[in-house]
Amino acid sequence: MKQLLLLSVAPLLLAAQAAETDVAPQTPADVIAATTADDWRPVAPENLLVMTLQSGEAIYIELAAIFAPVHVTNIRNLARAGWYDGISINRVQDNYVVQWGDASERKPLPETIERDVPAEYEFDMTSSHIGNFETVQEGNYEPYSGYLNGWPVAHSPREDGQRSGTLIHCYGMVGVGRGEDPDTGTGGELYTVIGHAPRHLDRNIALVGRIVEGIEALSSLPRGTGPLGFYEDAEQRVPIATVQLASELPEEEQPRFEVMRTDSDAFRAFVHARANRTGWFVRPAGAVDVCNVNLPIRRMAAD
Repeated sequence: MKQLLLLSVAPLLLAAQAAETDVAPQTPADVIAATTADDWRPVAPENLLVMTLQSGEAIYIELAAIFAPVHVTNIRNLARAGWYDGISINRVQDNYVVQWGDASERKPLPETIERDVPAEYEFDMTSSHIGNFETVQEGNYEPYSGYLNGWPVAHSPREDGQRSGTLIHCYGMVGVGRGEDPDTGTGGELYTVIGHAPRHLDRNIALVGRIVEGIEALSSLPRGTGPLGFYEDAEQRVPIATVQLASELPEEEQPRFEVMRTDSDAFRAFVHARANRTGWFVRPAGAVDVCNVNLPIRRMAAD
């Protein structure tokens, strides 16, 4: 009850403090406007996938190399080999996922691909991880959920006394499709979340990245009418023209994105502002779900 009481009075305290100082509380936009260059980190070109649909729409995916290094290496090698070119989006399930891959399941994988991929569903939370982890909420699937190095992460204690972390299935996160057996998939089949965060999938599938721009091109697709949202007819599938690593493009053509650093005062202020919305809001929540933080990501102009 004490925790609930504290959460409920937080907006009132915030309003009272603002009245005393005659300074309006910061909005999320205010926080972003006040950031400096040190509050942002660039997305490395070798960790940025550019997926272009046959319609010409582009989707940009940042790869989580520090959390799923083997899967990400496979994805980079598949992109370099042009393996993804010509595959299709085969599943669009409402309020759940969009999934793409080789619908025939017969396209041979390049020799550079690791077939026996480890289950990169979780990772050891080291002392440095704990030091850089910013808690957003407690409870709800995991004891602690927040952000680590710019990624939504949850962690919990293990029987050996250490802590185990996992990436979280927030909206726009990208994972590796797998079959009924607990194999981990090679990266040849990928999906992204287009609905309410399916946290029950955490620690069951390898998450390898997130969409930083262009998810509207996927979330607006017609829903599949087959089981689990798969398209029943080949004509319904959405062709993918190319998937390229930004690092493989000419430097002047490489898209550039920046992510707000989550080990910064700016991020803490942003989370506070998201939890205590003012203006239109009659009653600020006083809290924010980890997947509703909406971590700021921005596209940078070419040099």
